[in-house]
Amino acid sequence: MIFLSHNYKDKPVVEQVAIKLRSIFGQNKVFYDSWSIQPGDGIIDKMEKGLTDCKFFFFFVSSNSLQSQMVKMEWQNAIFKAAQNAIRLIPVRMDNCEMPFLLTQTLYIDLYTNGIDVALRQIIDVINGNNTFRNSNTNFSNLQASIRKTNNTLEIECTAKFYLEPVCSFAFCTQANLEEIKIEVCSDSYYESSRSINSQYEHGKTTNVIYLKVSRGILPDFPFIVRFLNIYNKPFEIESILHEIKKDYFGSIPIIFIK
Repeated sequence: MIFLSHNYKDKPVVEQVAIKLRSIFGQNKVFYDSWSIQPGDGIIDKMEKGLTDCKFFFFFVSSNSLQSQMVKMEWQNAIFKAAQNAIRLIPVRMDNCEMPFLLTQTLYIDLYTNGIDVALRQIIDVINGNNTFRNSNTNFSNLQASIRKTNNTLEIECTAKFYLEPVCSFAFCTQANLEEIKIEVCSDSYYESSRSINSQYEHGKTTNVIYLKVSRGILPDFPFIVRFLNIYNKPFEIESILHEIKKDYFGSIPIIFIK
């Protein structure tokens, strides 16, 4: 049995959870007062039976539920049963209220911060015995480039945000005439450079590329800094910056523009 302990003022949200759980596990497996307690039923008796039968007690913690004596009786009873390993008590945080002291040692599901879709997935994972972890940042990049533009000059800083990147090799893509671009590597005295015209780019697009490489890694406090300037004072853009992930294989890194 899955027990949903909540205050009636929170029903607009809790009912969405109840309906989803009913569709997966069946109505008889979900104790939700709107369908588990019918006219003529003894409320206390039904609550007691629901608590006796339940294996998963989800306490929807909110300012409303914390002020309810009925809900307080439910979750404190559940704490006693959880201490005997009879049930699993899982708090679900619904607003920015302070978590009760007795629950501070229990990891809660944060519906308020993460939204109902994430909370529902975690509730279902708990019931099914699955790990609730999901990779929340599939677009993670340790490297980031910042571009500061001044007239005909672009200053670019390639930074490792968290840890060492052992390869410091970049490709700078532009539609500008490479013969008009002057290179100044500000962070390193020695570097390798080469240029490529009309190189094949993503989605069949062509671009001109400036390749720069230094024989060191990139650390959070030791970025690679380069300055490009147009010798004829023409405006130009760097449309993409790629990092050499492995030999002759490059992947794009995120760019932020600094005014």
